[in-house]
Amino acid sequence: MNENSKHVCMEEASEEELLARLDEVIAEYRDKQGALIPVLQIAQAMFGYLPESALKKISLGLNKPYSEVAGVVTFYSFFSTQPRGRHMIRVCLGTACYVRGGKQVLSAIKDKLNIDVGETTEDRIFSLEVARCFGACGLAPAIMVDNDVHQRVKPARIQAILDQYLDKNTEKNK
Repeated sequence: MNENSKHVCMEEASEEELLARLDEVIAEYRDKQGALIPVLQIAQAMFGYLPESALKKISLGLNKPYSEVAGVVTFYSFFSTQPRGRHMIRVCLGTACYVRGGKQVLSAIKDKLNIDVGETTEDRIFSLEVARCFGACGLAPAIMVDNDVHQRVKPARIQAILDQYLDKNTEKNK
């Protein structure tokens, strides 16, 4: 193996390569009933989100109107047409969390990461969303980072919480 091929193996696949793989997925599901959602899920797992080029390819490949494909993507919150970060932060703004400072926690996260709700940091480490209830009302305000619930969160503790996930990223990349 020469030096160039080693380098290519370590890089992420290009959009063209991912679209070629998506063609294979579409071919596998083309004649199956209810194929749209599974194909969208696989495409999102491949790309990390659903770019317009993938939605168009899915629309053509499954012989579905683009409006139907786009409608499914916008209806289900699981799907995203924007790149997402490695870690998803969800801030609860349900009644208990809101009353106990959830809005200030959200504001602190937005300031620390320099992003708004629905956005992703430039380094694609964090994405930010708002949620309505995690079932931790007695320990409000709460946030979730990936599947970890952090309770009684104070704006002053945000950096320490974020640092835990930055440490996980650097360990993964070693």
